[in-house]
Amino acid sequence: MKKFLSGLMALVMVLTLSVSSVNAQKKTAKTKSDSTAVHTKKDGTPDKRYKENKGASTAAPAGPTKKDGTADMRYKANKEAAKKKS
Repeated sequence: MKKFLSGLMALVMVLTLSVSSVNAQKKTAKTKSDSTAVHTKKDGTPDKRYKENKGASTAAPAGPTKKDGTADMRYKANKEAAKKKS
């Protein structure tokens, strides 16, 4: 009986090790091109959660801002920036 249980236990251990090695994933080296790649969604459009995809539309105003983050048009720097856009 001891031999049977020892053999069964050895068989279970061998099967466990073989299954875990089959599911192991190989790690790939990260290159510089991976970090500069454009992040996209599944449909191919740029993912706006990342800084490089936000573009100029989210640029900070030239001068002081109001509490809500919009440019305060009482200041000359903001007026000039608005003229340049249009």
